[in-house]
Amino acid sequence: MSTLTRARCRLRAHPFALDAALAAGVLVCMVAGSFVEPHGPDGVTWGVRTPDPFSLVLMALGAAALVFRRRAPRTVLALAGGVSVVESVTGDPRAPVAMCAVIALYTVASATDRPTTWRIGLLTMTVLTGTAMAAGPLPWYAQENLAIFAWTGIGATAGDAVRSRRAFVRAIRERAERAERTREEEARRRVAEERLRIARDLHDVVAHHIALVNVQAGVAAHVMDKRPDQAKEALAHVREASRSALNELRATVGLLRQSGDPEAPTEPAPGLDRLDELVGTFRSAGLRVEVARADQGTTLPAAVDLAAYRVIQEALTNVQKHAGNNAKAEVSVVRVGPHIEITVLDDGTGDHQDHVPGGPGGGHGLLGMRERVTALRGTLTTGPRYGGGFRVHAILPVKSRTSAAQDGP
Repeated sequence: MSTLTRARCRLRAHPFALDAALAAGVLVCMVAGSFVEPHGPDGVTWGVRTPDPFSLVLMALGAAALVFRRRAPRTVLALAGGVSVVESVTGDPRAPVAMCAVIALYTVASATDRPTTWRIGLLTMTVLTGTAMAAGPLPWYAQENLAIFAWTGIGATAGDAVRSRRAFVRAIRERAERAERTREEEARRRVAEERLRIARDLHDVVAHHIALVNVQAGVAAHVMDKRPDQAKEALAHVREASRSALNELRATVGLLRQSGDPEAPTEPAPGLDRLDELVGTFRSAGLRVEVARADQGTTLPAAVDLAAYRVIQEALTNVQKHAGNNAKAEVSVVRVGPHIEITVLDDGTGDHQDHVPGGPGGGHGLLGMRERVTALRGTLTTGPRYGGGFRVHAILPVKSRTSAAQDGP
């Protein structure tokens, strides 16, 4: 970043200081101009004069008003215009007080629309120039009177040009942001389409080849004793179908692997055997968590075990984020017949709508939870509790579809 750019950033960060500096500069210019006499005794010559004390007071008032030009631009213009009118009538010789009115008119023009700029600009030009021509000490055709008309017109035009440029730059920036959002939405749409396509491919691969494996395994079991040759042939078909399934799965899943991903996981997937460790991390972060388990002796398939762990993890994360500082969470894991039920309750008072699907926060955590549970043919219910708090309840089958197929005939 260059020195000029850093200076601009500092000035934009402190607009009041910038306006104070501008007001001081305008005051110096007006005071310096009040010492100059453009008309000497021998015609158009330059000399030095002593400014009138009342003119110095008017210049100080006009410059002080410019300090607040961003906060109340029209009020500052009215004050600067009034000071300029008084100077035009009483100043003899005249001091350049109209300079503060020109700056104030520029500020109004840069902060409003073009029709308003035209109305206020014409009114300011007419009042200042007309007063100077009609009631001023100089003849109406004096060049000082025409200079007031010209400089007020320049101030209004310059302010309108700056406003137009800002609007143009803002429109370009908004179009660029819209284009960026459109690209992101298109990327998300393509990712979703690719995800569905891969899911369909995986379903086709698994359904087709596993169905063949199941049929051929059943044939082999049926003819194993009476026709061992046919059983060997069926087992050969099982081996071939499983090899094809593995190859196709490897090719399909390989599309999802990033260039830096490891070839295999470095540690086993987490499950309910690590529930105490998970709860300990939340307790260390200050969340009060109580755990009740009635699933002793239950061995869960890896997918179900992982889903149960992730449900508890996401639910406790939501409690920590949204339930408030004094919230308390209760986790229960219960075996009920062929299912295992996971329940996470809290008594918080925070706005849980941030993680409800469809709520302001988008609900991505619960949506992912629901997809994971539904994929295992389970059910997930979430919602506020009566009397305050939130409830997450998941019902998962103890046997996944894979393990059920292995236990079948």
